[in-house]
Amino acid sequence: MTTEIKVPVLPESVADATVATWHVQVGDKVSRDQVLVDIETDKVVLEVPATSDGVITEISQGEGATVLGSQVIAILAEGEAASEAPAAAPVAEASNGTVIDIVVPVLPESVADATVASWHVAEGDVVTRDQNLVDIETDKVVLEVVAQDNGVIGKIIHAQGDTVLGDQKIGELNAGATQTTSAPAASKYEAISADELASPSVRRLMSEKGLSAGDVTGTGKGGRISKEDVEAAANKPKAAPAVATPVAAPVQDLGERSQKRVPMTRLRKTIATRLLEAKNSTAMLTTFNEVNMKPIMDLRAQYKDLFEKTHDTRLGFMSFYVKAVTEALKRFPAVNASIDGDDIVYHNFFDISIAVSTPRGLVTPVLRDADQLGMAGIENGIRDLAIKGRDGKLSMAEMQGGNFTITNGGVFGSLISTPILNLPQAAILGMHKIQDRPMAVNGKVEILPMMYLALSYDHRLIDGKESVGFLVTIKELLEDPARLLLDI
Repeated sequence: MTTEIKVPVLPESVADATVATWHVQVGDKVSRDQVLVDIETDKVVLEVPATSDGVITEISQGEGATVLGSQVIAILAEGEAASEAPAAAPVAEASNGTVIDIVVPVLPESVADATVASWHVAEGDVVTRDQNLVDIETDKVVLEVVAQDNGVIGKIIHAQGDTVLGDQKIGELNAGATQTTSAPAASKYEAISADELASPSVRRLMSEKGLSAGDVTGTGKGGRISKEDVEAAANKPKAAPAVATPVAAPVQDLGERSQKRVPMTRLRKTIATRLLEAKNSTAMLTTFNEVNMKPIMDLRAQYKDLFEKTHDTRLGFMSFYVKAVTEALKRFPAVNASIDGDDIVYHNFFDISIAVSTPRGLVTPVLRDADQLGMAGIENGIRDLAIKGRDGKLSMAEMQGGNFTITNGGVFGSLISTPILNLPQAAILGMHKIQDRPMAVNGKVEILPMMYLALSYDHRLIDGKESVGFLVTIKELLEDPARLLLDI
């Protein structure tokens, strides 16, 4: 029986791909899940594994060939690969013989692929049901893959840093297995080939540096090799020649100066791409104003204890900001709109994106239907989003959508800034540090807690009159918070 080796299904935005590297030749015996070929698109490198044991009988597309999604590029004759049992006993044996595939979760339609962020287990580790095995990072969130049963981790197919697709197999779990003591004392891992030790991008980097897998010490789980390991091996001082020269060459002493090179995370790369897109594809302007925060601070000081006792949550400034923004969006519909091609989409709902700083970078989860929430509902919603963002628990649904963004750089001490649009939204409001400043009030100088407001907006959709009117409305509502309750 023969099996067709095909190019993986390509994302909608990718027209074609290139055959990057064949790891086998015609006549080679291969085993199930062995990587046969790397397919390179303009965004990612896709690995094509063998679907069963067999022999490669035909390769129809050589390296460098341009191919399409689902195109046949080789033929595999099944059942003809000789399997040789290893000399050592296996690391683990499943009592019931059940092997469960560890697969990437189903990705949302807007996400083409993902990255294996971090394995929390290694081959041979004993795991329990629902234990987190691996983190899968997309452009927006981190997805956890948990064990479906008790057992022992078998083969890890895709290591940290590999690009994977939804529903793709990345490892195996021997359900019901236990560790045995028959494994060699030198290592609890099964023998791993050079192809499995490094991803395609890492193997290419080793080739560029003139290194083999034996020249590099892998620091990842199971001895996996990362780009950082390759750079460290390439920068490692060469061994001294057998015959030393009479005069040693001068050596530059860098002292404590050092540098570290690490790959950008998917989230950081996505943030960079979206920020550049916002700068280059919109007519972005920023208008400024300032607000006297004393009325809100007095109101908060008067009622914060009673508010917390009644609603079991703190009364912060963000609930006032969200309330003021929501009311201003009702009065200026263009600010609550977005551009889609040649059309303007006016939204009749008020989903507010809240910028949240996390260890992985800045994310903007969405507070849904802010106009239907009270002050306590807003505070609880923002708190929950912030906690999930910090712990990496935000879902894709919580990250998608949003009509307008609020970012508060004041918590970090920013006095004034020009926030960048969060596409496809048409505007973003920047809040800043509250600082005492001398202000002229009725002909007298008073020291007041003042805060700068910054509204960045897409001038293609929002005119100057609307942007200034929108920002002035927010200023007036914050300086007289009773208007938020009276709807005036």
